[in-house]
Amino acid sequence: MSPIAAERFQASRGEVRMSFFNDFKLETISVDGGDVRLRHGGSGPPLLLVHGNPQTHAMWHAVAPKLAQRFTLICPDLRGYGGSFKPAATPDHAPYAKREMAFDLVQLMDHFGYDTFMIGSHDRGARVAHRLAIDYPDRIRMLAVLDIIPTIEHFERADMAFAMGYYHWFWFAQPHPFPENIINAAPDDWFRAHTSREPKDPDFFHPDALSDYMAAARNPDVILGMCEDYRAAATIDLEHDRISRAAGLKIRCPLLVLWGAKGKIGQWYDPLAIWRQYCTAEVTGGEVNSGHYLAEEAPNDVLSHFKSFFS
Repeated sequence: MSPIAAERFQASRGEVRMSFFNDFKLETISVDGGDVRLRHGGSGPPLLLVHGNPQTHAMWHAVAPKLAQRFTLICPDLRGYGGSFKPAATPDHAPYAKREMAFDLVQLMDHFGYDTFMIGSHDRGARVAHRLAIDYPDRIRMLAVLDIIPTIEHFERADMAFAMGYYHWFWFAQPHPFPENIINAAPDDWFRAHTSREPKDPDFFHPDALSDYMAAARNPDVILGMCEDYRAAATIDLEHDRISRAAGLKIRCPLLVLWGAKGKIGQWYDPLAIWRQYCTAEVTGGEVNSGHYLAEEAPNDVLSHFKSFFS
């Protein structure tokens, strides 16, 4: 990214100009399944930040440097995404179960020596964080989820509005390799269409973040991993969710729920009411003046919520 591009990008959002992930270390850590790419930095209590689709850990670039003044941040790429390992497609989609993806994150935090930690999460990463909070309740001190309701609730409440607005849930979940072949034929066009569910400026994404996203989108292994993520959501994840719900297993830590006022979650649902059915602790939150990509569209609002909640 050129200095001029960076200055124009920051000025367009009224933000203080800073380097992309200033003072963070880019590293690869091995877990049982393979290697995970991540950035980490800062000092203070540990805060794990988990990205959504079709992004990488780069989505946290606008909030991480300021959060690092108060917290030690761990920002990984999920398995299947970005620079992390990408299991092959399987008939049962088990390698992409949110339970497996959550275990990757637990191993990462073990690597850094953190028995307990907090989580900020968006989109697909928030679904992984939800499963982590159920499977490892003693590890999570506080959890924030951005622009989602529980996966099982999406499917059980599905109607025409959901099918049209989130059509990609059903397209990506079609049998391998049909959706992969279509996306890989025109990854740039697909990415622009997929990230434009609400109107946005052409230069919406930070140039460095966009470069990372596009490198991933042009990698057929990433597209396979992404589709397997959604196939797992429609199959094995639902099995796990039904078992957990029947057993009465819920999130036990304080929960922050944020959603974009220009997006679909607040239009279709009462997010706080739904999440209170899945959490035994206090549930707080509200809408942010953004579309789906809260941390990149309204970073100052997300920062304000995170600092207040996690502190």
